[in-house]
Amino acid sequence: MKRTLGFLMSFLLMWQLSFAQTKSKIYFSNKFSADTVKHTIYALTKELSLKQPGFYRYYSKDYFNRYIDSVISTVNDSLTEMETYLKIKPVISKISCLHTGISLPREYKDEQDKLPNLFPFNLCFINDKTYIVKNYSNVLAISPGDELITVNGRKMSDIVDQLFTLIPSDGYNTTLKYRMLDMQFPLWYRNIDPTENFSVLIKQNNAEKTCSIKGLKYAELSADGFLKEPVRTKQLEFAIINELAILTIHSFSKTDIKKTDQNFKKFIDQAFLELASKKIKNLIVDLRDNTGGSDPYAAYFTSYFFDAPFRYWDRIEVTEAIAKEIKGPTVRLFYNKPVQKDSVWLWQKGKHVDDFDFYETLQPAKNNFKGKSYVLINGFCMSSCADVAAVLSYHKKAVFIGQETGGGYQGNNSGMIPQTKVDPFGFELTVPLQKFYNYVDSTKDIGRGTMPDYPVNLTIQEILNGNDAEMKFVIDLIKNGGKN
Repeated sequence: MKRTLGFLMSFLLMWQLSFAQTKSKIYFSNKFSADTVKHTIYALTKELSLKQPGFYRYYSKDYFNRYIDSVISTVNDSLTEMETYLKIKPVISKISCLHTGISLPREYKDEQDKLPNLFPFNLCFINDKTYIVKNYSNVLAISPGDELITVNGRKMSDIVDQLFTLIPSDGYNTTLKYRMLDMQFPLWYRNIDPTENFSVLIKQNNAEKTCSIKGLKYAELSADGFLKEPVRTKQLEFAIINELAILTIHSFSKTDIKKTDQNFKKFIDQAFLELASKKIKNLIVDLRDNTGGSDPYAAYFTSYFFDAPFRYWDRIEVTEAIAKEIKGPTVRLFYNKPVQKDSVWLWQKGKHVDDFDFYETLQPAKNNFKGKSYVLINGFCMSSCADVAAVLSYHKKAVFIGQETGGGYQGNNSGMIPQTKVDPFGFELTVPLQKFYNYVDSTKDIGRGTMPDYPVNLTIQEILNGNDAEMKFVIDLIKNGGKN
C-alpha cells in the first residue's frame, strides 16, 4: 500500500528541515554527544506525533511519553551511529505500525555485507523453541531439526525478545515478527551482536553440545527467499484440479505483477469467469506471504466475493498538520482538502486518482463467486492483503486457515509514505501519512490481525520435509464437507 507521489516533495522538504542537523559523512565510527542523541530522539518523536496519524493508535499519549523519557534517560554518554540506531529503532517500532520504519544507510549495509558477520543458519521458531532448518556452516555435526538453545552465551528466548523490539508490526501482532525471523534472522541478529564468531549450544537427540561457528558473508548465505525477496516466475497462479480450484496471489503489487508479464484485472476476470462457467463449488485462495501492494487491485479482487454492494474501508484519517499541507494548485489538482469532523480530519475522494476511494460503497463483480471459499493466511499477509482478509472475514465470505495475519484487522497506517533522512546519522525514515479503518467490527481483535477459523501450526518435521500442512488441512476440510 505504499505510494510516494511527486507532489509530496513539499512534505519531504518539511521533514528534512525538521530533522536536519550538521551534515557529516557516514563512517559509523563517529561519536555523537549524549545531548545530540537525546535531541534527535525527542525531535523525531515530536514530529512523528504531529504527522503520523497512528502514532497513538495502540498506546496512549501518556504511556508513549513515559516510554520515550525512559529511553532518553538511558543515554548517558556519547554514542556511535549504530548505538544510536539501537536506541531509536525500538522507539519507532513501538508505534506498532509495519509501514513506519527507520533503517541504516545503504552504504553501511553494503559494507556490513562484505564482512563474514552473518549467523550461518536458517532457523524456525515453534512453540517458544528455535530449530535449525538449514546449516550453511562448515560444522557438519549440526543437523537440520536440532534445537538451538543459546548463541554466544545468550538464551534464544532473550535474543528473540530483544529482536522483537526492533521489528515493526501492526499492533500487538507477533506472527509477522516470527515470520521475519524465519526468513531473516542473520540480518536482524548482527544488529545486536556484530561478531564474526559464534558459540552455539544445541540439543541433538536429547543431548546438548557446544560448537564454535564462523560467520558468513551476505553473498555466501543469501538465497532466494532467505535474506532476500523470493524471485517468482508468476505472481498470479490459477488451476482447477478435480473440480477444486486453487488461486494463488503472491502479491497485489503493480510493479511485481508487471515484472512477471501479467495483467491483474484480466487474470482475475478470467479466473472467476472459468469458476462460473465450470460451476466450481470450492475455491482455495492462497494469500500466504502476500505482503500487499495496490489497493485498487485488492479491492477489485474482494468484489468477486460479494453479490450485493458492500463496504471495504470505513474511513481514512490524517493529522491536522498533514491536512493543512493539502493546498496549492498542484496538490489540489489531485486531491480534495481533508474535512474536519469533530476532532479528526477525514481524507476525501481524489479528483484524478482513485487509490484512496474505497471508503465508499463498492459494487460486486459481475461473475462473483457463488461457492465456498477457503483462504490460507500467515504472518506475512500484510498491508492491502491484510485488508482483504479482514473484510472477507468480517462479512463471512470465506473460511480462514493458517496463522493470524501480520497486518491489522482494524486497518493500518499507510497510503502516501514519504522517505527522508535523519541527520547527522544518515538513517532512512519512512512515515505513512494516512490512517485507514477497515469496515469491520470496531470492537473486535483490536491490535491483532485477522484470526484463522482453523489455526494450523507447522511442526519442525513438516517444515524439514517440505510438507504443506495448511494446504493439506484445507483440502481434507473440503473433502469432509467443511467439517474438521
